[in-house]
Amino acid sequence: MSKIYVPSAGPDSWQQFLARPEKQWRTGYSARSLAYSWEEADGFPEEINIALNESSFSGLNNLKPLMVIPEHKVPLPGGPQASQNDVFVLASTPTDLVSICIEGKVEESFGELISKWNPDSTPGKKKRFNYLINLLELTGKDLSHIHYQLLHRTASAVIEAKRFHAPIAAMIVHSFSQDHKWFVEFSEFASVFGIQADINRIRFAGARSGVDLYIGWVVGDSKYLKR
Repeated sequence: MSKIYVPSAGPDSWQQFLARPEKQWRTGYSARSLAYSWEEADGFPEEINIALNESSFSGLNNLKPLMVIPEHKVPLPGGPQASQNDVFVLASTPTDLVSICIEGKVEESFGELISKWNPDSTPGKKKRFNYLINLLELTGKDLSHIHYQLLHRTASAVIEAKRFHAPIAAMIVHSFSQDHKWFVEFSEFASVFGIQADINRIRFAGARSGVDLYIGWVVGDSKYLKR
């Protein structure tokens, strides 16, 4: 995987990094809404910034984005396919770094349940699944009803935190669905960490592999559904 990143020329330049640009780059879809929201913010979109600053954990308050990378791929063991995160943010406090993975959503689902993805179906899947649950310290938990995408997106935040020696990681669903489509499924995922999810709140999900992990659901501005 290349370690060279190029500057953005604006929101439309994000399209080239999509796995299926002809299908995913449409008005009213998450990829385009996310790109316009983050580009116009030139940092954290207002709703993300508010959720971070309203966190009871001071390490998420007054964060400054150091770099924002669209469609950031995080390699995982067990096969060549990486976890392609919609946005990766490396942010800073006065004393620490924070790794943040953003998953954009509108109407799109979180993909397959782990039961359907079936980690026992191939040696590669089994290796990857075991790596993810060990990293997130979820061994022994019943994850069959959880969406696989949420598992590896959250793991990505921890992996990148460890790579950059950041003590804090966060996975945030930035949803532009105004009726909170798929929030129930996200709540079920949050419950495996022993926490209750709330809209526009970021919750502590415990220390995972030496990194303090936070997860949250934040609603984006509906105006970006028309861009």
